[in-house]
Amino acid sequence: MKNVFKKFLKKEEKPALVEKPKIVLSIEDSGKTVDAIKRSQKIGHIVMMTITYAFILFLALMMVFPFYWMIITSLKQRSEIIATTQTFFPSIVMWSNYVYVFQVFDFTNYMFNTIVVAIFSTLGTLLTTIFAGFAFARLKFKGREPLFMLFLMTMMIPGEMMVISNFITVASFGWVGEGQTLMDAYAAMIVPFWVSVFYIYLLRQTFKQIPNELYLAAKVDGKSDWNFLWKVMVPLAAPSLISITILKFMGTWNSYVWPQLITLNEDYQLISNGLRGSAFVNNDAGGQVEYGYQMAASVCVTVPLFLLFVFFRKYIMRGVGRAGIKG
Repeated sequence: MKNVFKKFLKKEEKPALVEKPKIVLSIEDSGKTVDAIKRSQKIGHIVMMTITYAFILFLALMMVFPFYWMIITSLKQRSEIIATTQTFFPSIVMWSNYVYVFQVFDFTNYMFNTIVVAIFSTLGTLLTTIFAGFAFARLKFKGREPLFMLFLMTMMIPGEMMVISNFITVASFGWVGEGQTLMDAYAAMIVPFWVSVFYIYLLRQTFKQIPNELYLAAKVDGKSDWNFLWKVMVPLAAPSLISITILKFMGTWNSYVWPQLITLNEDYQLISNGLRGSAFVNNDAGGQVEYGYQMAASVCVTVPLFLLFVFFRKYIMRGVGRAGIKG
């Protein structure tokens, strides 16, 4: 019995632990390597930032240089302007160029025409943009998406290709010709540009960001689409509408080709056309253009737009930025 019990104990004994080989982890001193990596990363970052800012500075100079050249040209004498060797600062500052401009250039008439055309063109564009943007964003009708895609496809057509068709249209209304009146000239410059596909797209994207629950809640309260549009959507889309207003006003201010094409009388033209008019032609010098006077007038015309952009740039950035968040 004892022998059996001893055999049983031997069977229950735990197996002997096998001694595992010891693994020794040896870490060398890599402090110098880490410092070298950090130093190279820092140098690479400095080099990339230097290249980036140098490129941005180069682009900024490319944008600013034409304005700088316009300003210094407006302060130069005619002999210095047409000289073979050009200078980057006038040898004699001719402030009299600006005095001459206000004496011979009809700022009042050109500015009045430009402001009238810009205001009514902007108001018409806002109305068509609001209605079209609301229709494409909220109203459900057959063919909405294909129609909107067709609108977007027209953005690929250069504006110069529309000049002939627009001219034929306004001519058929009797707004262009020998008997053109001031009102005809205004209508020809305003009506063809009341619709802008880009602004419709911009406002549609803004309208689509407004929660659909607001529209459903307005319907439950018995509000019509007209009330919902003007009391809810338009106030919420105010930044985009302000951007559209500023961009459209600036675009009309800078218009040149179309007003020059359809207006026969210089008294009906806009400020940009007046800058290329006969006021700066020196008949005594063989019909040569007085570039000093012309650049002085250009500076006076550019300053209002520059101030407009400076004071309202945040609205432009905010409106365009909001429209690109949701598709």
